[in-house]
Amino acid sequence: MAIQVVPYTDDLKERWDTFVLNSNNGTMFHLQKFFDYHPKGRFKWNHLVFLDKKEIIAVLPGAAMGSTFESPIGASYGSVVTNVIGFATALELVDAFSEYCRDHSIERALLTPPPFIYQKVISQNLDFALAYRGFSYDKHYISHSIPLATKGDFLASFQSTARRYIHKNLREKTLTVEMNDDYEAFYPILIKNKARHGVKPTHTLDELLQLKKLLPENLQLFLVYKGSKPIAGSLMFACNQQVALCFYNMLLYEYEQYNPIHIVMHEVAKWAIERGFSWIDIGVSQDTKAENPMTPSMNLILFKERFNSHGILRSTFYKRFI
Repeated sequence: MAIQVVPYTDDLKERWDTFVLNSNNGTMFHLQKFFDYHPKGRFKWNHLVFLDKKEIIAVLPGAAMGSTFESPIGASYGSVVTNVIGFATALELVDAFSEYCRDHSIERALLTPPPFIYQKVISQNLDFALAYRGFSYDKHYISHSIPLATKGDFLASFQSTARRYIHKNLREKTLTVEMNDDYEAFYPILIKNKARHGVKPTHTLDELLQLKKLLPENLQLFLVYKGSKPIAGSLMFACNQQVALCFYNMLLYEYEQYNPIHIVMHEVAKWAIERGFSWIDIGVSQDTKAENPMTPSMNLILFKERFNSHGILRSTFYKRFI
C-alpha cells in the first residue's frame, strides 16, 4: 500500500462526510458540515485526506496552531477516522502522517480521538501504532458514560437517590420535560449556569442555532419546566450511531431543590434507548479551577455515578517531530 496524504479541498467535502458517516470511529465532530458553523478565518484549517489509489482510507481534521498540528480544533473529538483496519494499515497511516509533518515543518502534533465507546467495532490498532511510533500521552481526562440497557427497566440501574427523585416527580408531576427547539429559552439558563463557575459557554446562541440548521438530526434539546417557566435543560448531540453526547446539562440553581437534572436525565435515557444508542456520554469530570488540568472533580463524579455512569478515558496523544 502506498498511502498519499493530501490537504483537504472543498471539492472533497461530499466524499469526506460520506466516509466519516460510514467509518468505524467517526463522529459529527469530524464532519465538514460541522466545521461550517465556524466563521471563516477563525482557524487555519489543515484537514488531511489519506488516499490509497485515489480511494479515501482515512481522514484527519485539524488546524495549524503555530508549528503544532492539533486535532480537534473547534470540536470535542478529532484524530484519525478510519474504517475497521488491520494493524499494518494503522502503522502505515501513522507513518504517512509523521512524514507529512516532517515534510511541512510541523514540529509537534496533538491528537485527541473519541473514546473507544464511539467505535462500531472496538479496536486499538491505531492507538498502539501511535505509541509504537513514539507518540506519548499528553494528558488524560476522565469522562463519564452511561451504558444503555435496551431490555428491562434501565431506571433500575440508577442509584436509589436518583430513582427516588424521578419516581417522586412521576407521581407528583411537579416538573415537565419537553423536547423542542427553544434555544432562546435555554441559552439564558446556560449563561447563568456557566457564570456561576466563572466560565462562558463554548457556543454563542447564534452558533447553536447555526449548528441546528446544519445538522438538524444531530441536535436534540430537552427543556425542564416548572409550570411554564424553563428551569433546566440538556442539549444532546447525536454523535454517531453508538453514542449520544450530553454537551450541556444546565439548571437554574434557585430551583435545584426540585432535582431537575435527575428528571431530565431520565427522559434523555429513554430517548437515547429509543434512538438505538449504546451509550450516553455525559462529558469530562475535571476540576477546572485546579492547577493540574487532570484533577478530577469528585463531587461531579459522584453525581454522575448516580445515573450508572462509568469512567471512560479521553486521552490526547503527543509527538514532537523536530
